[in-house]
Amino acid sequence: MTGYSRRAGLLGLLVAGMLLVACGTSPTSRAPVEERRTAVSRPVMDPNTVAVKQPPGFENAGKVGYYTVKPGETLIRIGLETGQNWKDIARWNNLEQPNQIEVGQVLRVTPPATAVAATTESNGVVTRPISSASIASGQVQPGQTSSAAAKPSAAAAAAAEPAAAAESGLSWIWPVPGPVLAGFDELKNKGLDLGGAAGEPVLAAAEGRVVYVGAGLRGYGNLIILKHNNTYLTAYAHNKTLLVKEDQAVRKGQKIAEMGNSDADRVKLHFEVRRQGKPVDPLKYLPPR
Repeated sequence: MTGYSRRAGLLGLLVAGMLLVACGTSPTSRAPVEERRTAVSRPVMDPNTVAVKQPPGFENAGKVGYYTVKPGETLIRIGLETGQNWKDIARWNNLEQPNQIEVGQVLRVTPPATAVAATTESNGVVTRPISSASIASGQVQPGQTSSAAAKPSAAAAAAAEPAAAAESGLSWIWPVPGPVLAGFDELKNKGLDLGGAAGEPVLAAAEGRVVYVGAGLRGYGNLIILKHNNTYLTAYAHNKTLLVKEDQAVRKGQKIAEMGNSDADRVKLHFEVRRQGKPVDPLKYLPPR
């Protein structure tokens, strides 16, 4: 055997031995096993998120006896729309700054139970219970207050008045003698526009108490609002001169203002009757001419 053949044989034996050793050796390590767990999803808080601030009283939204403030409204407007004295609304809601109300704020617009129990409202109208004996005797009609029953010949007066006037428990007169320039329209004209001359007397259409005097209600000019009982308000707009003060009691036919054209295109009186804040046709309450 030549030297080359001998070296080749030795090399082959060496390779074969290495293969036998490799095949007989057990692996000493295993492939790593990845343990997977189901992750629980959790909300991720955005650090830039700011909590939304709810307007005062939002929890009462939609409840009976509450009112949600709309854009541009004031307590005076809300009082007119709900048939309440704006000062009462401010008191019922503990408003230290009545002029600072915000859109979406929810206000109480009916008196709390403690106020309902009182015998006299802020407008001075007595609300004592009416006995069944008084109703049976014909002295008081259901729905009337005791103050209405005290008027002499109430039944005779009611016979000559429109049905709505009799139901109101009030005796009504025209606030001015001028002609009707524009009639009632629930959407376009919430009262009557009555003609007259500048400076002509404006009279209280029924007895009551003044709940607003001023020019703070857009579109009404110099305005007076009277509250007559728990149900009825009247409004007198576009006056030249205002002759009464808030909280003043007035008689039916008392001069409360002078006609003018404030916030109007001509001299006229805009006269409204509101039943529980809702505009109603004054012709249903005023006596026929």
